[in-house]
Amino acid sequence: MDKKITLSYGGGGEETNKLIKELFYKNFSNEILENAEDAAVFELKGKTAFTTDSFTVSPLFFNGGDIGKLSIAGTCNDLAMMGAKPKFLSVGFMIEEGLEYSKLEKIVKSMADELKKIDAKIVCGDTKVVPSGSVDKIFINTSGIGEIKKENISAHNLKEGDAVIVSRDIGKHGTVIMAHRYGVDTDIKSDCKVLWSEVKALIDADINIKALRDATRGGLSAVLNEWSEASSVSIEIKEDKIPLSDEVMGLCEIFGFEPMDLANEGTFILAVSNEDKEKALEVLKNFNQNASIIGEVKKGNKVILKSPYGSKRYIELPKGELLPRIC
Repeated sequence: MDKKITLSYGGGGEETNKLIKELFYKNFSNEILENAEDAAVFELKGKTAFTTDSFTVSPLFFNGGDIGKLSIAGTCNDLAMMGAKPKFLSVGFMIEEGLEYSKLEKIVKSMADELKKIDAKIVCGDTKVVPSGSVDKIFINTSGIGEIKKENISAHNLKEGDAVIVSRDIGKHGTVIMAHRYGVDTDIKSDCKVLWSEVKALIDADINIKALRDATRGGLSAVLNEWSEASSVSIEIKEDKIPLSDEVMGLCEIFGFEPMDLANEGTFILAVSNEDKEKALEVLKNFNQNASIIGEVKKGNKVILKSPYGSKRYIELPKGELLPRIC
């Protein structure tokens, strides 16, 4: 019978120490963490990026990932979008009494696997166990520190003539969560992954990167509108250049969602100087053949979608709660 997490695991006593040593230290092993001090001590060089995020996704496990993988990818990707190599992370677990130990173990191992891919470390953390009903199974907070490898990447940098590129087909994560919620069988997998390798390749290729943003909650629509406002520009997107799978399109039509509004967890938007757009696209296609130049920056203050037939319409920020607990 699978053992359960009890309130004693968060009490600071024998059970807590056993959980820390037999699960967390075993999977997140590094000398900074295992010093077991009240705060991690390490050295930083040069400019540094710092971010935090909390994860409440439901269901905990989904095609292509789980809440653990998502928590590492989400925080590391926020760092990568600022041109920063993820280095050190903290993690806070809020666990509902009664969660199966095997599920927690699976989540922790998933986190460890993602960290290894980019040589990042969890160096401090905290665990709270709360009475049944206080949280839904498990919530995770991760904060991250990264070393800036390329400076001056910002949503305020867009200028007329810049090109806008998407790193792969959109809407996969949101569609997968939607399918799980509505009990629809699907082979679609979430795009959830750490994006530092792609960003590093762009930096190494000396691409003139203006802005980067991972298209999480609010999807492509939210990113483009945020950039338009931040840089006081218009962004015109060609509808037929937006990469979109038939499976995502089909489920969106069934449930009435707009693919451009759906969350992604391994897809980012890139603004580059016009002269570097083909070079940037070539780099990204080494990681995903669906990467595409989708539009350009123009004068104005709107996001405009241009159809293959020449008609145009405004793309606005998504309104309302499209799909709660997506990440």
